[in-house]
Amino acid sequence: MPELPEVETVRRGLASRVVGRRVEHVEVGRERTVRRTSREALIAGLTDTTIVSADRRGKYLLCPLDSGETLMIHLRMSGRVLVVPAGSPRPPHTHVAVRLAGAPSRPPEELWFVDPRTFGEVVVYDPDRVAVELPELARLGVDPIAEEFTRRQLRRLLRTRSRQLKQFLLDQHLVAGIGNIYADEILHAARLRPQRPSDSLSTMAEARLHTAVLGVLNAAIEAGGSTLRDAQYVDLFGSGGSYQEAHRVYGRGGERCLTCGVGWVRRIVVAQRSTHYCARCQR
Repeated sequence: MPELPEVETVRRGLASRVVGRRVEHVEVGRERTVRRTSREALIAGLTDTTIVSADRRGKYLLCPLDSGETLMIHLRMSGRVLVVPAGSPRPPHTHVAVRLAGAPSRPPEELWFVDPRTFGEVVVYDPDRVAVELPELARLGVDPIAEEFTRRQLRRLLRTRSRQLKQFLLDQHLVAGIGNIYADEILHAARLRPQRPSDSLSTMAEARLHTAVLGVLNAAIEAGGSTLRDAQYVDLFGSGGSYQEAHRVYGRGGERCLTCGVGWVRRIVVAQRSTHYCARCQR
């Protein structure tokens, strides 16, 4: 599933390519993609509106419209958002196609939502009613990139109750946007074991974790995110990210640790998720 760095990469593409564009026409294929409302609701909510900005909270793409409503896109497991010249042949599983008006220096284009597994969704909602229409969005925790994320905030969250660090990082109600890939990489960078209780960290360990969260996420964003072997994640223009080349432990179970060169990367299950760490680096 695309995580914060991948979604932020897509957001930046939307900010550069679709903000300020008027929606001329909307087509919806498979209704599962718009299951929260309906095909008719999405078409009516988008047609003849202008996209005002491109924002993000956690793994949610949020595009406010000049109508006062907001377009939300969640990629889930296999969703892609692409911008292409109008009239381009559509690939299979293109479930939403939005025609964007041209400009003096730009021809008309289409914004596609392509999702082979159809877990993702697209919806237009009223931001004043987010707690009712998108309650999971309203319950998100702090976004460490889009919002202020201080060491003091992290310390308070860590001590809310005792849980394993991997579980803590995956809890979207606490810190929004981190998934399995970056939880493993963050804990490795912080030299912390994924099973360690969240309320057991020293002040120095909390500082390392805070630095690792910001450092790993920002580095991944600059690399355009991680495109794994399934190659399902790409940016707005169809290009993959390169941060997978910098992964130190994720997906490297049974291999020699790239950091210390002595330990071996172990694969275990924590919080019902496949987890990778080096027992020598992460004491």
